[in-house]
Amino acid sequence: MAKIYDALRKAEAERQRKVGTSSGAERLDWEPESAEAAKPAPTVKLPGGPRSESRKQSNDGGGDINKRRIALLQPDSYVAEQFRALRGRIDALEDEGNLRSVMVTSAMPGEGKTTAAVNLGIVTGLSLDRRVLLVDCDMRRPSVHQSLGLQPTNGLAEVLDGKIDPDLAITRVAGANLDVLPVRGRPANPSELLGSSRMVNLMTELRSRYDRIILDTPAALGLPDAKSVSEFCDGIVVVVRADRTRQEDTETVVEILGRQRVVGIVLNGAVVDQGRYGYSG
Repeated sequence: MAKIYDALRKAEAERQRKVGTSSGAERLDWEPESAEAAKPAPTVKLPGGPRSESRKQSNDGGGDINKRRIALLQPDSYVAEQFRALRGRIDALEDEGNLRSVMVTSAMPGEGKTTAAVNLGIVTGLSLDRRVLLVDCDMRRPSVHQSLGLQPTNGLAEVLDGKIDPDLAITRVAGANLDVLPVRGRPANPSELLGSSRMVNLMTELRSRYDRIILDTPAALGLPDAKSVSEFCDGIVVVVRADRTRQEDTETVVEILGRQRVVGIVLNGAVVDQGRYGYSG
């Protein structure tokens, strides 16, 4: 797992660099490593500018929402191509084993996991004859529906409570070959629902209908939700934010979730060439 620790070292270095960096615009620069380095955990860079504390505490504005679905709005952009690179890495690993379901998580909130999950879902749906589902498993602070401009009337909580059939909660994203199972109601017992036999049965049903399922989970530290979801996922992508994530936190996440199922590390927020298209995740 040398690639994981290499990503963590890069994150630490970027955080130190940002201490002395001016407030100029940051640029996005995903740089997948060579194909020879793909095993067992490829590292991908997703840089962007830091968020202010007030923005982290408030709902995303229209600009932030557009950035979260950039692969849909600008499918030919440099950014979208880098998400395709991540999709390609996962596809390559799938050839060696079952990777039908992939969860995206991070150590702490605000590190870009939903941005990665949404855009990975969009570009995966671009594959011909592939059925793709994005599941929002964050029933505490859901944001997938906002990122994609959806207004759900039902969602994951209602399905797991047995109130509705999954087909009544799953919706298609306009202009994309992507279905979404969003969050509508916020239950008092999200951890119990995610760890229940109903969730396992739901995933079994969805596996029979979709070629790739991507799950956006809450941050892994401090809550049991991500661990519960990881138990029935084939692979895990961990998002690391260069200006925020502590190396020890990500190491803890990898240990908690099981390093053997970590298929990639996304390094978000790195400082790169100002000539490239950029955003903060």
